[in-house]
Amino acid sequence: MPAGLRVSTRNARFQQWESYLGNRTKRQRAGEFLVQGVRPISLAVEHGWTIRALIHDAGRRPSRWAAELLRTVPGADRVAMSPELIAELGDRNEGPPELLAIAAMPPDDLARIPVRDDFLGVVFDRPAGPGNIGSIIRSADAFGAHGVIVTGHAADVYDPKSVRASTGSLFALPAVRVPSHREVLSWVRERRAAGVPLLAVGTDEHGERDIFDIDLTGPVLLVIGNETGGLSRAWRQECDHMVRIPIGGSASSLNAANAATTVLYEATRQRRPPGAAPPSR
Repeated sequence: MPAGLRVSTRNARFQQWESYLGNRTKRQRAGEFLVQGVRPISLAVEHGWTIRALIHDAGRRPSRWAAELLRTVPGADRVAMSPELIAELGDRNEGPPELLAIAAMPPDDLARIPVRDDFLGVVFDRPAGPGNIGSIIRSADAFGAHGVIVTGHAADVYDPKSVRASTGSLFALPAVRVPSHREVLSWVRERRAAGVPLLAVGTDEHGERDIFDIDLTGPVLLVIGNETGGLSRAWRQECDHMVRIPIGGSASSLNAANAATTVLYEATRQRRPPGAAPPSR
């Protein structure tokens, strides 16, 4: 294993990484974030994300998985950290982690999302909960979407709760943050001008049609509202269709992540060839 740094006190570097757990501004200024868990770290490496540091527990011998990453990941600082300190950076529900990664943020550029004739994308409008962002990214990945866009003043895609909830799908699927709906609508118009008949479909419990009655087989952008207020007035005005998910029982609506999963499944169901098995992962 290549030689590296050792951290056994709460020095400046440790304090910086610790700040990434709860301070969005410091993550953004540094252009990097903390990655916890075997699967997310493995997928970040597999999909070619820039890893700036690999932090391992100095108190135990690395497993074969950890040793291989410490040996092969290019350009990353190797940091041996005392068990009590690495535990503070890890998921407290799982005990001290064997390995953590510091990954660089990619640019928030809508050009990262490929738009083809089979395009399927998701907009999450002003989400309040980072866990819901990660859950929607996970569902989008599972059902073959090409990207997720988070708009407005919102929870952060790179919050540790979002990264964990995505179970690694964040690293397999472009997730782009934009300041408002305006940037997305401009991007949609550009795609349409280029010949892609992109349809914007918003979800709302009072939508004019059931989701099952809308043709989702063409290029579609599904727009999901936030957890409390739903879609903004601007999005309601700009969507080509506003649809509802028929539900029963005493619930008035589904939460944002469940609604997104339902409409993504319906889009995938409509797109599968006749006689093909239902989508599965």
